[in-house]
Amino acid sequence: MPIGRISNLSKASWRLHYFCLFLALGSFVWGYNVGVLASVLVHPGFKETLGSPDASVNGLITGVYYIGTWLSYIFLAHPAADRLGRRYAALVGMLVMSVGQGLQAGAIGPGALAMVMSGRIIAGMGTGIVSTSVPLYQSEVAPPKHRGRFVVMNHIGFVAGLATGFWVGYAMTFWNNARGQLVGWRFSLGLSLIPAILFLAGIPFMYDSPRWLVEHGHNEVAMKTLQYYRDGYYSPEEVLTELDEIERSVASFKASGLTWISLFTDASLFARLWRSALLQFMGQMCGATAMKYYLPTLLKALGLSPRLALLAGGIESTLKIGCTLVDMLIIDKVGRRITLTAGAAVMAVAMLINGALPQIYPGNTNRVADFVCVVFVFIYSFGYSMGFGSAAWVYGSEIFPTAIRARGLSFAASGGAVASVAVSHIWPVGIATIGSKIYFFFMAVNLVCVPIIWLLYPETKGRSLEDMDVLFGGSPTVSMENLLDSDSERYIDPVPPPKSTSSSGGANHRRDSDEISTAAAGQHSP
Repeated sequence: MPIGRISNLSKASWRLHYFCLFLALGSFVWGYNVGVLASVLVHPGFKETLGSPDASVNGLITGVYYIGTWLSYIFLAHPAADRLGRRYAALVGMLVMSVGQGLQAGAIGPGALAMVMSGRIIAGMGTGIVSTSVPLYQSEVAPPKHRGRFVVMNHIGFVAGLATGFWVGYAMTFWNNARGQLVGWRFSLGLSLIPAILFLAGIPFMYDSPRWLVEHGHNEVAMKTLQYYRDGYYSPEEVLTELDEIERSVASFKASGLTWISLFTDASLFARLWRSALLQFMGQMCGATAMKYYLPTLLKALGLSPRLALLAGGIESTLKIGCTLVDMLIIDKVGRRITLTAGAAVMAVAMLINGALPQIYPGNTNRVADFVCVVFVFIYSFGYSMGFGSAAWVYGSEIFPTAIRARGLSFAASGGAVASVAVSHIWPVGIATIGSKIYFFFMAVNLVCVPIIWLLYPETKGRSLEDMDVLFGGSPTVSMENLLDSDSERYIDPVPPPKSTSSSGGANHRRDSDEISTAAAGQHSP
């Protein structure tokens, strides 16, 4: 296995950070659409347009989005990522998401509710494609010892978008004249098209994932891609070794005769599937969906004015960015299990406080108790950002074989969509009927998550993507040289800035590994 040495000054380090952050723009749009809806649901103009929807209708508006993501995870996301490649799948997903947002922003007349509902479903379908293809790409270009860091960048984009959505909602409260009441919520929804256009414009100038390229027979382009993303901290021999590992893994899987159906029939693959799906399910059943969509409403119940509740929501979402940055720095050091279990424990305590204090001091009779509850809402966000928010996606994106990684992650993510639909209905109805006691239900969910994760989830930090077979009881992808050309040739030329790489054409500059090492010695520092 190649030994990567990240240098803050290496070309590859800058390239990896730059492109992974750019891809996080896709998650930024996703997060913005989630965050801004919290303010749209309470906007007077939105309520008037939709005929003052009650809690159950608001729950339906929220929940249908996750019906769209579920449909996408099951039927669309994995075929798009496998056939189009990770980057063009993300492009298609962003286009679909933008169409959905446009429908919502343009809702009008007697069919306004239907337009919002259909727009939410369509946007959810686009989100399903983007939310899987982006972390797939990030995990497949990142060095094993630093994979967690680069995949966490995806969640940084999400929480940055979430915070921006809350801040835009807060700003709309100052646009309180007749015009603002009429179009303020439409403007809020439409703003997501700006980062979407930037994302769509930049995607064609990136390389495809090297593992996807190898799977589709573009080995020479895969070599250039690896060289581009390893230039400055991998030696030429290490780049060749990494490509060999990828080729062995792909060849081994093809020789095995396994297909995506094997996710359900092969013991090793099913062990990964149920763990990843359960992790996504727990990551939403912990209460995160409700905190994203209904935070202003929850804060209003603690005595805050509507404007102050949106302000607090903006601050809370902004602090999530800092928490996720911390997680990015530690996840490859402490591992996935510690961040997940610690985060769930923190969230359980926060839910306990928010459930108990309003019962002890009902009707906002104790301002100190209300303030403590608000503080623990922030602490809950800290636990989520350090745990399920990012680590669940890191874990799911790294444990499946290349050929079925998109399908595996998509099926797993559908578990999160199911939980999101449930929570989006449970929370508003629960708050309306039993009040703060609903927090105890989510406290129990978080407590149950701790032993499940610690006992059932093996640690994956530092392992190569090709090494996961051993961890989950499968056959290691070694001794497969007979499946490959023993004289497998490579080229290694100075790497130009990335351009469109939809095919593997180009000059066939091939040399054996000894010639590569000699020719490239002056171009790459080990």
